Amino acid sequence: MNQEMIARNCPACGGTTSVPEVEAPLKAETQSHAVLQSFWSGLYNRKCFFTYYRCQDCRLLYNPNFFGPDALTDLYSSMAPNMDIVSGDAVAATQLGYFERVAGRGLTGSYLEIGPDVGHIVAAAAQRSFDHFWLFEPNLAIHDVLRTAAAGEPATIAADMEDLSAVPDGSVGLAVMVHVLDHLLDPLAMLEQIRAKLRPDGRLMIVTHNEASLLRRVMGVRWPPFCLQHPELYNPDTIAALLRRAGFAGIAVERSCNVFPLDFLARQAAWTVGLRLKSIPLPSSPIRLRLGNMLTLAGVSEI
Repeated sequence: MNQEMIARNCPACGGTTSVPEVEAPLKAETQSHAVLQSFWSGLYNRKCFFTYYRCQDCRLLYNPNFFGPDALTDLYSSMAPNMDIVSGDAVAATQLGYFERVAGRGLTGSYLEIGPDVGHIVAAAAQRSFDHFWLFEPNLAIHDVLRTAAAGEPATIAADMEDLSAVPDGSVGLAVMVHVLDHLLDPLAMLEQIRAKLRPDGRLMIVTHNEASLLRRVMGVRWPPFCLQHPELYNPDTIAALLRRAGFAGIAVERSCNVFPLDFLARQAAWTVGLRLKSIPLPSSPIRLRLGNMLTLAGVSEI
């Protein structure tokens, strides 16, 4: 293992016994940091990721060997744009759907989001009665975009996603993490911080990939979430167990609904059978599907 990597126990329960379950054709733990940099962003015909192991105590699927914090900072800071992604309109429609799942709960207090990106959900939340927006986004280049998304509401935007100490305890009505939890080296510590910030009636909404989904079983090792950016992956049982360990209650896990352009789905289907196609003569008409992801809701108390 090279010096930029670390060895770790299960990040959910601290367990030390695990067995390998998913191996890449090119195992990341055997490669140099320079080689892994070339696989960090973009899409490749040959899959490269760290071997995923199944914890024998809590059943989490995770990487016992992974990049250390300094290496991750370097990799994320140099990450090139991925040109084979879902369109911005589809992403916006998907994230608005997430917010609508919780918007009818009479949410009050502050709004907290970890990794809000350009602020699709922030913009929707700004139409509600939140009294302050706490946004933790490492990409400094989009902080002005986030401030615009907050639509003039009081907002604090910070680049450090690991330290939530500035947020008053017991003040947050809604906390949001969309495709963030499975990027964290220490997800339990983050969830414990968030719980302390929630009001007694506050809610946490998390969106993650579902490693027990039909899509994962169909695609096998080609499933896109098996990649260098995900040190752990969840299923409904393991994410619920992690939340309980962090002190949450009222936990509900459901398949999430995503909006995909038709041509994007066709390219993904081609990739499943080993074909890398840059374009397909199909329209980019939006299609709403429950496909491979899950939405989790939790609170301080049973609701």
